[in-house]
This record gives sequence, structure tokens and C-alpha cells, in this order.
Amino acid sequence: MKKLLIICICVSFLSCKNESKLPDPLEAGWEGETVCEVIHEDDKMRILKCIFQPGVGHEKHEHQPHFGYTLKGGTFSITDSKGTKTIEVETGTIWNKDEVSEHEVLNVGDTTAEYLIIESK
Repeated sequence: MKKLLIICICVSFLSCKNESKLPDPLEAGWEGETVCEVIHEDDKMRILKCIFQPGVGHEKHEHQPHFGYTLKGGTFSITDSKGTKTIEVETGTIWNKDEVSEHEVLNVGDTTAEYLIIESK
């Protein structure tokens, strides 16, 4: 009986831990509005197009390993585990993340920015 109680407590703890998972880039939006859409998905990859008008961001979310490409650049405030920084992202900028990452972004510039996010499955 004691072993069963310990197992139940452990299972409950593990399920609570999973509930705190952050949304992925498609699920996360800004103030209840969607900012990304799926433009292609198959068995091997998912490609998202994300559009950020001035003053619009992407609420805190996590990315699985992915590749990104900037269709239209802009100025962003980015908050992650290292703090908050403001960066200028130029059109044509690419990036690659090999690990799970999380952040929140806000377009603090005066232009609309657009990105592609390519995720392997």
C-alpha cells in the first residue's frame, strides 16, 4: 500500500511538471491574436510564416531546434533567460538553433517584420 501511494505521488508530480510547458511559436500569439501561420507541413518539417506589425510581439514561447530566415527586418526587444536586449534584424538574416530555446519578442520599430521558421519533425 505504501509503495502504491509513493508511485501515485511521483506520477502526480511528473504530470504537474508537464503542465508548465510553454506554447510553441504557432500556439503563442500576441494579446490573443495569431502572429504565425503554417505555410507548409509534411512528415519531415513544418514551415511557419510570422508577421509582426509595429507594437506587436510574440508572447513567451519555446522553440524546438529550428532554422529561421528574415523576409523583412525590423527592430525588436527580445527577452530570454539572459535578460532583455533591443536588436536590429536586417532582411536576409538567418539563424539556426540546435537546442530548445525560449523567449518573448516585441517589434519596437516602425516597420512590419516577417520571418520564416523551419522546424524538423
